[in-house]
Amino acid sequence: MCDQDHFEEDLKKYSRRDIGALAAVGVGAAMLPRSANAAEVSESDVNITTPDGDCDAYFVTPSSGAHAAVLVWPDIFGLRPAFRQMGKRLAESGYSVLVVNPFYRTKRAPTAANGANTPISDVRPLAQSLTPATQTTDAKAFIAWLDTQPQVDKNKKVGTTGYCMGGPIVFRTAAAVADRVGAAATFHGGGLVSDAPDSPHLLIPEMKAQFLIAIAENDDQRDPDAKDVLKQSFAQANLSAEIEVYPAGHGWCPPDTRVHNPDQAEKAWGRQLALFSKALA
Repeated sequence: MCDQDHFEEDLKKYSRRDIGALAAVGVGAAMLPRSANAAEVSESDVNITTPDGDCDAYFVTPSSGAHAAVLVWPDIFGLRPAFRQMGKRLAESGYSVLVVNPFYRTKRAPTAANGANTPISDVRPLAQSLTPATQTTDAKAFIAWLDTQPQVDKNKKVGTTGYCMGGPIVFRTAAAVADRVGAAATFHGGGLVSDAPDSPHLLIPEMKAQFLIAIAENDDQRDPDAKDVLKQSFAQANLSAEIEVYPAGHGWCPPDTRVHNPDQAEKAWGRQLALFSKALA
């Protein structure tokens, strides 16, 4: 995940690709494309009771009917306008979407003073405050909350997505609520494979979901074996997993990051919708 030792050098390498486009609209103000058949949506700020307190979150759904739910785990910069945009766009595609503040135990959103322009050193303690245990507890609480909402079709499987540090949380969500999670996607997820006894990839045998894993090229360069370990682990568990290295830097998907790559972000978005269409129908 957002490695402080490499963050600045990665910015220098990747931000130049889109700096002209971002400068034209202002960093953090880039707008995501809206599909021609986008559904009308209803959006609200909600509070979700967990064993550790109340989590502030953003809930957005098509304005009518019940739909498959998607739980979104933001990157290290937390719940902010960019992730509200992404959640709303997903709802416009026909899903009931919950975007959470994973740092609610410490601070309500916004948790990064300047969004994705906040120094990593300012937000790293927030990420370090989370543990596999808290992530698992939260996953169960958030999906249980979704299953009480009238806008959620309980006969359909739940999807979950995560960015940066949200990648490992997606794995833990898919394992913790295996009977509900049918689709899972990670984008430039960090630390999916390690030598630690609690490495997220070791949970794959406990899962039942179909996966999409979009890997940043600089993450792959630093750990080229991780994708092969993932492919082997999913194959052994007989689970479907699309695993691909994208020609973009860590953090390329959210529209407010300095390394946002619109073309590759759209490709990843399209693959996510394809996964959900198949696994959450």
